[in-house]
Amino acid sequence: MLPLILGLSGPRLTEGERAFFRDANPWGFILFARNVETPDQLRQLTSDLRDAVSRNALIFIDQEGGRVRRLRPPHWRDYPSARVLASNFASDRSVARRVSFLHHRLIADDLRDLGITANCAPVLDIPIKGANPIISDRAFGTSAKDVVDMAHTALAGLMAGGVSPVIKHIPGHGRALVDSHLALPKISNDLTDLSQTDFEPFKKLCDAPMAMTAHIVYEGVESDRPLTTSKKGITRIIRGEIGFEGLLMSDDLDMKALSGSLTDKTRRALAAGCDIALQCSGKLPDMVKVAKGASTLTGESLKRSVIAENCAEHITDFDRQRAEAEFDAILSDLAEVA
Repeated sequence: MLPLILGLSGPRLTEGERAFFRDANPWGFILFARNVETPDQLRQLTSDLRDAVSRNALIFIDQEGGRVRRLRPPHWRDYPSARVLASNFASDRSVARRVSFLHHRLIADDLRDLGITANCAPVLDIPIKGANPIISDRAFGTSAKDVVDMAHTALAGLMAGGVSPVIKHIPGHGRALVDSHLALPKISNDLTDLSQTDFEPFKKLCDAPMAMTAHIVYEGVESDRPLTTSKKGITRIIRGEIGFEGLLMSDDLDMKALSGSLTDKTRRALAAGCDIALQCSGKLPDMVKVAKGASTLTGESLKRSVIAENCAEHITDFDRQRAEAEFDAILSDLAEVA
């Protein structure tokens, strides 16, 4: 089994993809809008992916709500952004926490119904004024306390529904002045200041089963290497300062913040301390290059992967109709106040 999460090209598994996944045996898969048509189609696709590797692999998706959601109407609810959920803080913090739980418990119910067992959520980044808008309304707030409050119940909602969560983008993407999909952000702030602000939500939720790295240079650690490929950064900040001991996955290796070939990017990310490398294009030649940069999933990384898988094994009782009614009532009250 290779320490990889890979995408695929379309709504159905091609014979070429099936053969490649059988031979490469990636640890997990990730789905995007290009893979989504209908509930029945997705159930077949997730079943086919697991058949290809002959095991119950985790299948990931980005379903935050707002701008970032791969499942949309008419087949699925139109979930709001984190900013909308967090606006409940103005009236009642307990209501804000409750709506975050319901939001993520409903999403988990959607995902499990389709065979999707991991969600790249919640976002723990704290956006600052003047930063690139890539985070903006995806954040639960502009203070560590607000983000932590909402994210705790988000994690609880996902795991109660049998979906393993991924906190992102560790150790914090909120100050980035450029979008790491397009360029390499650099943050020059003092690490002591960052520890008390940007890093704080990740410290408070360091027991999460999985985290996704930020493709950002933290100049106080290593001035010429993004954290995803920085052994010093991962060791000192993520495993040390933050104390995160769960499975660490890279953000997408296709993003322009990282330079070099896909094979080299994979090797550098894994050598730096990422347990799993994520590559999302769904293009078979790209996946072959990524596989060349990976070796067998073993050691502590394998142990962490098993824990992450186990977080998708247990589902608590859930009355969907009642949860939707409560969720809609809270959102309706919020709209009236606004």
